[in-house]
Amino acid sequence: MIPFLGTTFAALLGLAFGSFLNVCLTRWPQDECIVSPRSHCRNCYHVLAWWENLPLISWLALRGRCRKCRTAIGWRYPGVELLVAVLWCVPAWKLFNLLGEMDLPLIQAYDDILIAIGWMLFYWLIVGLAFLDAEHLWLPDHLTLSGAVVGCLAATLHAGLVADSPMRNLDQTASHVVTSAFLSNVAGMAIASGLILLISGIYWLMRRREGIGRGDAKLMAFLAAWLGLPGALLAFALGVVLGALVALVLLLARKNQRSDSEDWSLTRLPLGTFLCIGGLVSSFWSEQMISGYLRWAGF
Repeated sequence: MIPFLGTTFAALLGLAFGSFLNVCLTRWPQDECIVSPRSHCRNCYHVLAWWENLPLISWLALRGRCRKCRTAIGWRYPGVELLVAVLWCVPAWKLFNLLGEMDLPLIQAYDDILIAIGWMLFYWLIVGLAFLDAEHLWLPDHLTLSGAVVGCLAATLHAGLVADSPMRNLDQTASHVVTSAFLSNVAGMAIASGLILLISGIYWLMRRREGIGRGDAKLMAFLAAWLGLPGALLAFALGVVLGALVALVLLLARKNQRSDSEDWSLTRLPLGTFLCIGGLVSSFWSEQMISGYLRWAGF
């Protein structure tokens, strides 16, 4: 019963934070304050009443349109709210099931709570980054870089809590475990971002134009901080494959249009969005996918 109630509360909280994320996604690109003015229609500036600002419910009640001017309210608003709520249910369900164990050491409970909160923050950030890049081809540093720092610190703190737990490896001191975890995480972030910079440099040497933005390199550091280097590389592989498939679909759709190949080559796709989708997949199934690939490859 407790896991169900706790997960339901996390879902409702996710709806609220998803609604706040929508405010950020709308106002950040316009360099507007996310606190004031109050939520309003972007077309007629009608200030929303409290019942018009309920996550997901208001969009359904208003049938996706402004009550005053009847301008359509985009699908992004309910989509972001629902996506954050669903994603937050996963770590919440795991957490409340683990906390239900009667013999759980206190320090292990602290670690489980840290992990759950960390994943919720990760999902909130990665959803925001995915939509910002999809809509504006923009991966802001205050999300990627600060998110990478927080992810690195969370991973280091997790290593410290594990080192102090009764199940720790007695062959290593707690300080050695924490230091190793921190250095390993920083190295993984550097390698992941360096991969993007290397590809970008090679593309520039070949075409004399920028092919991959620096924001994607910072996003890879963000992914490595939260997912580890193997998880980030899996996210990169999935993102590249997904981006290639989308590019192929767009190419086929434009086949009968009157546009030359040079125009097509200049079309920009949101690689960051594809990397974020790959990061979400990796956060759920990285171990299974990597181990399955290694078995298939004969390792």
